[in-house]
Amino acid sequence: MRLILRRRLLPALIVALAAAGPVWAQSAGESMHEAGQSAESTASHLYHGTATAVSDTTITGKVKTALHEDKITTNSTIHVATVAGVVTLRGKVASSEISSHAQEVAQNTKGVKSVRNKLKTP
Repeated sequence: MRLILRRRLLPALIVALAAAGPVWAQSAGESMHEAGQSAESTASHLYHGTATAVSDTTITGKVKTALHEDKITTNSTIHVATVAGVVTLRGKVASSEISSHAQEVAQNTKGVKSVRNKLKTP
């Protein structure tokens, strides 16, 4: 019985594997193509993420400098953070006028898309 199974199953198994080979090769080729596209997409996201981070750092520096050089906000402790061109101002300032002015200074800085004013007044 074992000999009959081997003589019939083994050739059938070989034929089945031979027929499936091109399907596996096609599947592997498609997988490699998808992996290549995924790697390209990841590299693109990394580049754009890095470019955005560099731009945000530059904007943060410009806003900090503008606030420091402005005669109304120079003595205020204002923390600046930038994410994708959106500047957030935090800290305490002496009046709502200084808060509004700081927002205006930030908004007028090149590269700033919008300003989130989180400054607190007494």
